[in-house]
Amino acid sequence: MEKLDLRVQSSLAKSIGTMVSIAGALTVTLYKGPALVSMSSSSNLHNELRSPQKNWIIGGLVLAAGSFFLSLLYIVQTSIIREYPEELMATFICCVFVTIQSTVVALIAERNPNSWRLKPDTELIAIGCSAFFAVALRSLAHTWACHKKGPVYVSMYKPLGIVFAIIMGVTLLGDTLYLGSVVGATIVAFGFYSVIWGQSEEEKMIDDKDIDSLKSSSPKAPLLQTKSIFCRN
Repeated sequence: MEKLDLRVQSSLAKSIGTMVSIAGALTVTLYKGPALVSMSSSSNLHNELRSPQKNWIIGGLVLAAGSFFLSLLYIVQTSIIREYPEELMATFICCVFVTIQSTVVALIAERNPNSWRLKPDTELIAIGCSAFFAVALRSLAHTWACHKKGPVYVSMYKPLGIVFAIIMGVTLLGDTLYLGSVVGATIVAFGFYSVIWGQSEEEKMIDDKDIDSLKSSSPKAPLLQTKSIFCRN
């Protein structure tokens, strides 16, 4: 697991980078600023998606709780995968339990039987793509990355997803690009780089310690002794 030691430069860089990334994500969410690139087609979509302020507050609290439990999941997943290094089996078990929980919640939330009918159209394709890419493939990639790099490395890509969401929203959906989004995305990028740099420095320190321990533990025969053995042979 991760060790926090602010006296070490790499650990300090990871701590500062994490706080900077959180600040960047909050900047994107809370600060809008003037519009830099305005798309006329996005106004109708924003009017359709507009909801009361109460729903936005509840949604923000639910997303914050989801991020907290997702961080706990990464920590538990890393502990399990180091004891049982089988990424495919761990991903399969996780997907099975996610399916069971989602089914129970969906049956409680949606009681109209007509909503459960699947038709061979775009909705079925969207469900299949979500099941393969958003659940199975993503869970497998997260499990493998937790096994190789640890939970902090995987969690740091979540704020970076905001940057990609902004870019794809502007280019594909025609969203308006605001100054707050650009500033927040830049802050997130700097924080992400700081954490990745600290992670790489810690890995170098661990590798150097392993090399030093191997050198100190390897038996060293005297030069005259090895030379005499060579002459006898």
